[in-house]
Amino acid sequence: MLYREIEEKIKDFFQTEKKSALMITGARQVGKTYCIREFAKENFPYVIEINFLEMPSAVTLFENASDSRDILLRISALTDVPMEKGKTLIFFDEVQECKEIVTAIKFLVEEGSFRYILSGSLLGVELKDIRSIPVGYMSVYEMFPMNFFEFCRANRVSQRVMDNLQKCFEERTPIDPLIHDKMMELFRLYLIVGGMPAAVQRYLDTNNLNEVMQVQKGIIQLYKKDISRYDPEHKLYLEEIFQLIPSELNSKNKRFILKNLNENFKFSRYENSFIWLKEAGVALPTYCVQEPEIPLLLSKSTNLFKLFLSDVGLLAAMYADGLQIRILNKEVDINFGSIYENAVAQELYAHGFELYYFNSKKQGELDFVIEYEGYPLPIEVKSGKNYMRHPALNNVMQNKSYEIKQAIVLCNENIEMKDQIFYCPIYLAGLLKKRTIPEDYIYSPDFSILQ
Repeated sequence: MLYREIEEKIKDFFQTEKKSALMITGARQVGKTYCIREFAKENFPYVIEINFLEMPSAVTLFENASDSRDILLRISALTDVPMEKGKTLIFFDEVQECKEIVTAIKFLVEEGSFRYILSGSLLGVELKDIRSIPVGYMSVYEMFPMNFFEFCRANRVSQRVMDNLQKCFEERTPIDPLIHDKMMELFRLYLIVGGMPAAVQRYLDTNNLNEVMQVQKGIIQLYKKDISRYDPEHKLYLEEIFQLIPSELNSKNKRFILKNLNENFKFSRYENSFIWLKEAGVALPTYCVQEPEIPLLLSKSTNLFKLFLSDVGLLAAMYADGLQIRILNKEVDINFGSIYENAVAQELYAHGFELYYFNSKKQGELDFVIEYEGYPLPIEVKSGKNYMRHPALNNVMQNKSYEIKQAIVLCNENIEMKDQIFYCPIYLAGLLKKRTIPEDYIYSPDFSILQ
């Protein structure tokens, strides 16, 4: 069984939110259904699962139903699983096939007899359809491919080692060289296998990278099939954009160049396609900011961006044959930059960071800039030996108007601090996490003088 961090979030939700449903969204094949089934099996005596893709007739459950009792009566006709108050979980899967469920869930939750969990891919679902969430009745968690630390657990890295890595990261102290070398070896394997659960499981079962690639290519074909299904006339140019991602990332500046699609079209013509791919969980746009200043959103350039894939393993599979062996052999003539940056983008986005980069003719280009603990945090990703050579980062750090307290260089080397720059092994990128507000965030000032 593959450990997923979201399992704890699902468990905590059902323990604390007694009168609300939960929806898990995310790209195809990231493991949504599997995690929900495992949670349901361990926490509820009875589970009713309704898959709207496999059972199209179930969509009619919500058509012309008069009220929640009517819907529940129709559900009972579909299953022989006992429907006992407080003991039954009803799982609606592939809900993108039944948009009416979002409205109906409010009334089912209000009725109060059962608990509800929903799952669906965002592929083909318009933003307004999936986001019209009944506030107070349903929460939404997004699920991603397995991150690197989940991949570590799947490969039996001990908690003791994980705790030690966390400590070294926080204290800025070097990691044991032997542990560091093995973690880098595991990270290179992650670049190839990626985080799609089916690919990870195939590797664990066989250790055969060719079989892993076949799984990955199957997922890529599934994405293309979904694209053609929801866009049969290619009005949004989705497949063209999807196919261009690897080559664009491998270009000199890694920026997505629209003229490679069609010289006669402008960004406005393609904007919906990029939004669609992001909401589908397939691609991760990283927008250029004019200045690395907080808030980054205010200087975002919507028509200048890089486009990463949501899973680095799928990216590796889309490159030419033989890349996997070259990564494992650490060949010096290969450009690891796009692969490394994709892995970092994937980690940052999964931990809640909006993705930006900075580019200036005078100062140079920073691979990433994120908002971290109230300040802009520049991040450079270095795949080679010259990891301490970063003129653009130096230029930005010297500009006092940016209020940059520190910078991070993610590289192949061990932990080292030099002035305000933190040189950090790239496999620790997932330890950058957003500051969370405490559960009991009480603020009670005295306004008596105004009364």
